[in-house]
Amino acid sequence: MTRQPGPDLVVVNADGGSRGNPGPAGYGAVVFAVDGTVLAERADTVGIATNNVAEYSGLIAGLEAALAVGAARVTARMDSKLVVEQMSGRWKVKHAAMKPLAARAAELVAKFDRVDFEWVPRAENSHADRLANEAMDAASRGETWSATEISPPGEPAGSEEPDEPVGSDTTGDTTEDTTPTWQDPAAALPHPRDGEPTRFIVVRHGETTWGAQARFAGREDVPLTPRGRRQAAAVAGRIRFFEPTAVLTSPLRRCRNTAQAIAAELGAPVVVDDRLIDGLLGEWTGFRAAEIEERWPAEFADWRSDPDAAPPGGESYTAIRQRIRPLMTDVLADYRGHTVVLVTHAAPSKMILTTALNVDPAVAYRVRVDTASLSGFTVEADGAVMVWAINETGHLLG
Repeated sequence: MTRQPGPDLVVVNADGGSRGNPGPAGYGAVVFAVDGTVLAERADTVGIATNNVAEYSGLIAGLEAALAVGAARVTARMDSKLVVEQMSGRWKVKHAAMKPLAARAAELVAKFDRVDFEWVPRAENSHADRLANEAMDAASRGETWSATEISPPGEPAGSEEPDEPVGSDTTGDTTEDTTPTWQDPAAALPHPRDGEPTRFIVVRHGETTWGAQARFAGREDVPLTPRGRRQAAAVAGRIRFFEPTAVLTSPLRRCRNTAQAIAAELGAPVVVDDRLIDGLLGEWTGFRAAEIEERWPAEFADWRSDPDAAPPGGESYTAIRQRIRPLMTDVLADYRGHTVVLVTHAAPSKMILTTALNVDPAVAYRVRVDTASLSGFTVEADGAVMVWAINETGHLLG
């Protein structure tokens, strides 16, 4: 695509999201003239993908739209710190799925006289966010998004009220991510401390709206309850005394918000690692235990006793353990001699602990991991492992 004669400067707002991360994903992009007039809008789905893939897809669509209107210079605004920092050259693109997308975006950038990237809060990116949601909503109905679904041109940038994050449950939580705390993994790596022990602190997220109703959430991106946010603050206060170097978190919002509370207490960087995501529950997502037992009695009995058994369309304990083990190896190498917090979910927490204990994953059925609990173990420089806490909740008693 070549640039046609057009406006000297445009503003591109782009966004993307995934309902499940990974899950059904889509993007939205809008091109504004400097006076706020809408020049072009783009939105579509990208199949099953992560938030980051969707964010990059939105940027690519926005740059292509800017080329189509003939812009010479572009200010690209996104609420994805990762994409902005990578496209600005300050962070490396390390994930294999991101590299071809970043390369395509760079090809488009080269076609303009200048492209500047700016991070903006989610509230200032609501137009693009809405387009992404509309594309995913249309796909869920078996339809294709078209520009006739949205408001007419002329809407200035940032004029809408902020939406909830793509794919979220809006009940009971208005907490926004403090996106500037997110770090590219390479940017957060400290210097190794050879000869020193490496300490792992495993934290389950605070109470969620579905958890309060005894519903299985799995990878549904449900928010924390007010009680869950208080729990997150309490465990943050407890962890402060360990002086961790970094906080790694599942990409789901309940963990990210818990991780943010910990990071705010410590001033430590936060790194999102998809391997810490909750187990996939498939057809059981959203149901209570009694409802699952009634509908799938044999499958539920197997799942509660056999780590190789999985929910229909879901993930077994053994599969979770297989993706957790490389994460633990990587953390041990990247943060050698430091203390690292892993904010995750019940099933991954259990698999981390059974791995540290070097026991069969079936031991997980005898381990309890409560919301906002703390578990911990230390790996000595010679490789010896000592588990020193499982499901510590004393900080929640108040």
